[in-house]
Amino acid sequence: MLLKLVVGPFQANCYIIGHRGTKQSLVIDPGGDVHRIVTALGRAELRLLYILITHSHVDHTAGAVELARITGAPVLIHPLDEHGLDFRPHGSLYEGQEIRLGSYSISVIHTPGHSPGGVCFHAPGAVFTGDTLFAGSVGRTDFPGGNHDLLVEGVSRKIFPLGDDLRVYPGHGPASTTGRERLTNPFFRLAQAG
Repeated sequence: MLLKLVVGPFQANCYIIGHRGTKQSLVIDPGGDVHRIVTALGRAELRLLYILITHSHVDHTAGAVELARITGAPVLIHPLDEHGLDFRPHGSLYEGQEIRLGSYSISVIHTPGHSPGGVCFHAPGAVFTGDTLFAGSVGRTDFPGGNHDLLVEGVSRKIFPLGDDLRVYPGHGPASTTGRERLTNPFFRLAQAG
């Protein structure tokens, strides 16, 4: 089960992944509107196990503390992005980590570039890319700690090899597929031509 909420003043995508059998769930990037997230969890009768953060920018983290307080779920982020938070997370995410949700396994992929500790989450049939990869674009790299070459390399070497059929669920805007982005995203066509 996948629910998408567009939250906060920056209209960030917040995702709820739920396991129908166990009713376990996780939330990716609660950037605001916590009451809407909690309501969606309640309507689906889901029990929140984890709050996962793709990177430390406020439009993806603003609701994390309140959501953790209400649900008791831990907030997890890559250690290289902890310094960008105005709160202390409950735990860390790292390359290759597997997060279990019922029979699902969600793996953590470290993709620095938009931020030093940026991560993507590979779930069955999908990849949640935060601000690393968008439909037709990539995240800004002019913030402190940003690195365009690292971002393009991370997507090219870690995301695209997962196959062309994955749904790409970005931190802003519409969904896409890995195949569509590999073939048509101008940032990667330029990298391949160069």
